[in-house]
Amino acid sequence: MNCSITLENVGRRFNREWIFKGINYTFNSGKIYAVLGPNGSGKSTLFQVLNSNLVPSTGTINYTFDNKPVEPEQVYKHLSLAAPYLELIEDFTLAEVIDFHFKFKAFSDGMNKESLINLLGMDASKNKMIKYFSSGMKQRLKLALAFCSDTPLLMLDEPTSNLDTQGVDWYLNLVQKFAKNRLTIICSNQEHEYNFCDEAINISDYKKAKV
Repeated sequence: MNCSITLENVGRRFNREWIFKGINYTFNSGKIYAVLGPNGSGKSTLFQVLNSNLVPSTGTINYTFDNKPVEPEQVYKHLSLAAPYLELIEDFTLAEVIDFHFKFKAFSDGMNKESLINLLGMDASKNKMIKYFSSGMKQRLKLALAFCSDTPLLMLDEPTSNLDTQGVDWYLNLVQKFAKNRLTIICSNQEHEYNFCDEAINISDYKKAKV
């Protein structure tokens, strides 16, 4: 499924302070985009505007899927998302989290619960409750759920948070295997997370003073 996100003069402010303003940009399927900027610059705010969790303070944002317009409140149906602030259900086991997640999303081609657990390398932990997982294990699970869902839009915020060097390599392999033919947006300030991206948008280019 082809998809696109088009921003027309989009801005977002908090009280009188503009976090960013005047963004005109189109994100298209088949490309991987990076949203860049230092900590506290507003990357995650733009990220949440893009995934329709936040409404722009000014401007318009248009979503199309298979060349048909989609209202912002329906975008979640076409989206897979992994972010540090998204919590897993701590009292579920790994197997239960996977079962729950894929009640709402379809598996990507060739994947099922068993192959996802194998991809994670967590067969011994499939009946272990998430609250006993390490932060790295939780991050791997968030990424696997997002990458292995059959959605045209994939959004990743700080994807290698809590991952060690081996985990970073694992993430890069997921990108190669599961990001093709999707619209992928990565919010980051770590070069290893995005140095393969086709295009980048830097939030610092859209900073405005108080009005």
